[in-house]
Amino acid sequence: MRSILNNRHRVLCAGLLAFFLFLGVGRSAQELPIHLTDQEFWKLVTDFSEKGGYFLSDNFVSNERSFQHSLTELKRDRETAGAYLGVGPEQNFTYIVALQPRIAFIFDIRRQNMIQHLMYKALFELSPDRAEFISRLFSRARPENLSATADIEDLFAAFGDISPETELFHANLRAIKDRLIKDHGFALTTDDETSLEYVFSAFFIGGPNLAYSRTFPPGIMPSFRELMTEADERGVHRSFLASQETYETMRQFEMNNLLVPLVGDFAGPTAIRSVGDYLKERATPVTAFYVSNVEQYLFRDQEGWKNFYTSVATLPLRPASVFIRALIKTRAGQFSPLPIVRPGYSYLEISLSPISDLVTAFNSDLIHDYSDILLNQVVPGQ
Repeated sequence: MRSILNNRHRVLCAGLLAFFLFLGVGRSAQELPIHLTDQEFWKLVTDFSEKGGYFLSDNFVSNERSFQHSLTELKRDRETAGAYLGVGPEQNFTYIVALQPRIAFIFDIRRQNMIQHLMYKALFELSPDRAEFISRLFSRARPENLSATADIEDLFAAFGDISPETELFHANLRAIKDRLIKDHGFALTTDDETSLEYVFSAFFIGGPNLAYSRTFPPGIMPSFRELMTEADERGVHRSFLASQETYETMRQFEMNNLLVPLVGDFAGPTAIRSVGDYLKERATPVTAFYVSNVEQYLFRDQEGWKNFYTSVATLPLRPASVFIRALIKTRAGQFSPLPIVRPGYSYLEISLSPISDLVTAFNSDLIHDYSDILLNQVVPGQ
């Protein structure tokens, strides 16, 4: 009899366990998809975005020349199954290729940046290799006999003497619009289409020598070509265009609709928190948040930086989650809060800083101005 009761007890316990496991599954996190449908992608773009705002520059191209020096340290012991958050244009592609996240969200107060990322998305999808991508991006005819496996420096050298073609520009612009509007069904406004043409024309006019903004004299900021042919601390090329393999990694990411560009103010109420909720519902931590040097602008408004760090605190974080910052460093080796280049300053060193440490300091009322952010920054390789 005792044996029978024990068996019944075990069966009952097993049944209860299965029942509660079933309930647990029903309440568990949703799976993060390996591919977003066009409808899912556009819903994230529209639902999570905020009203566009103003920034003093077009920021067509990154101005952070040495950012590849951070990639070795960034990849070390970092989760590849997390989410990448970022700001700005093409430098995000190289970080994504290095980290291989499951999804990426790009915030920028300028709607133009969102449009620029949609332009890039279309170009990735239309271009099976790097030579085709460069040809379309700058509206220059592809050189004959240019191998898909060409060295990155040889690749850009091959385009060096090729002039832009107006007919190619208009054909490529039509192809981009068709890809976004007809093929994907994205509801671009008339203003969006005007913005797209404005951005694409900057690449047409500037070519591979296009830099951060048209207003800066040549040589002040690195060009697109210079950034793509930069190397890490060991002399290894690691940009998203460094090899056909890195290009294909980024291209597939875009074709899976996994880079989601948002219009979002870092100090705003919606974008960052919406992304945080989305990731938490899918049990996906933030691996890295590339913030460039945006924080220094937030400290111009007493509430701006507080709103930002309050939103950051709501993100799903891990001990290894890091901010990727671009900081100005003096020749004496000190970080500076100056927002512009001045004599004696080395512009924009890349640092890695644990996000959880910042959140702890913020919650402990240890952050009062931008100088507090500059403490204990770690520059990889130094």
